[in-house]
Amino acid sequence: MKKFMSLKLVVLMAALTLMLAACSSSSNEGKEETKSSEANGSEEVAKPTTVEITDAHGTVTVPVNPKNVVALDNRTFETLSDWKIELAAVPKDVMPEGISYKSDDSVKNIGNHREPNLEILAAADPELVIVGQRFADYYEEIKKLVPNATVIDLNVDVSEEASTPGENLVNGLKNSTISLGKIFDKNEEAKQLVADFDKVIQDAKSAYNGTDKVMSVIVSGGDIGFAAPHSGRVWGPMYEIFGWVPALEVTDSTTDHKGDEVSVEAIAQSNPDWLFVLDRDAGTSDAATSTPAQDVIANAPALQKTTAVSKEQIIYAPADTYTNESIQTYIELFENLTNTLAK
Repeated sequence: MKKFMSLKLVVLMAALTLMLAACSSSSNEGKEETKSSEANGSEEVAKPTTVEITDAHGTVTVPVNPKNVVALDNRTFETLSDWKIELAAVPKDVMPEGISYKSDDSVKNIGNHREPNLEILAAADPELVIVGQRFADYYEEIKKLVPNATVIDLNVDVSEEASTPGENLVNGLKNSTISLGKIFDKNEEAKQLVADFDKVIQDAKSAYNGTDKVMSVIVSGGDIGFAAPHSGRVWGPMYEIFGWVPALEVTDSTTDHKGDEVSVEAIAQSNPDWLFVLDRDAGTSDAATSTPAQDVIANAPALQKTTAVSKEQIIYAPADTYTNESIQTYIELFENLTNTLAK
């Protein structure tokens, strides 16, 4: 009986020892898991304070979510506005109505690219200056003016494979959007914009039948200018992107902001199936005093018998296109091309 009781006591003590060991092990595992979880959590929270982007001059290290930002590139205004990015100064004189910064008194006005007030830029003490398009020629001057700021130039596409107007337009808009997403911690928003852009390009390609003759023009000051295939403002690169058949081609064409001087009669004689129109004045301060492009086209007798006008096969770029060449503007324009050409 004593031996039985002794054996029972030994078994009981062994069981208690195992239970205590299991509890201790479980407790330690819990602590390790907590430590591991905390460590992982801190890694997820920690974000880089700088990011590298490639601009027109090479690789640049840019602060993430910089303070006191000055934006001078028209292609960035709508994107930054949609993302609710605060800006210290912009060139309001070349900014269309509808962009939030234009009517915001807290955002200083640098003026326009012809006579910019760069003293305002310097007074803003910016951490980042975004140069591009109309202000690209001021890149070196701005770098000297604000030596402590990071200055990036989004003026052109910088990918090695891009060498034509169409590639430069598409890749330039996509690359600058992705770069802005990295800088302002809006990567998902940037990726969505690029995905939308890619989609409307494919849709617009599919909507064109491959044979209709296309004529593109710029209306300014009541005059109709020729926007040449490949080189013409806004429309030119699209001949390559979408494979448009030009109704008319001329030698020595330019990128002039009012188009090349080609007579309305010559345009009419080419008899385009489609007429694509950019109203330059609609996107500038001249809008209130200028004749709308629709009226100019309607009142041009030589054009009335063309296929494009007689069949009302005319597409107008968004009114603010001339001063708002953002990726959003092109998405809107390409959607309009798709919907109209597909009818």
